[in-house]
Amino acid sequence: DVQLVESGGGSVQVGGSLRLSCAASTRPKCMGWFRQAAGKSREGVGFQLVGGTTYLLDSVKGRFSISLDINKNTMYLQMNSLKPEDTAMYYCAATTSPYCLKSHFTYWAQGTQVTVS
Repeated sequence: DVQLVESGGGSVQVGGSLRLSCAASTRPKCMGWFRQAAGKSREGVGFQLVGGTTYLLDSVKGRFSISLDINKNTMYLQMNSLKPEDTAMYYCAATTSPYCLKSHFTYWAQGTQVTVS
């Protein structure tokens, strides 16, 4: 099993920045960020194949970035130019599948709230 510990988040003004961190107990094949706004379904924000490619949701490209410290098994989500529509609960997830498919993510962190106003 992979245990995930998420940190970061909070409240920020429009145009501000936040960084989320997600530390994994062991090295998964792929890690990802998801978010769920009130009354909406969970959506994938971005995925990082360990040692491979990165995918970002179109609406966050140019504002968000994902990085991975392999030595620390820690993934980061840097969020810049935040907008009110970025307000959501953000979740870190991981999978031992190498395909980074949304349905393959089986390990989840507790979530952290991001509020932009």
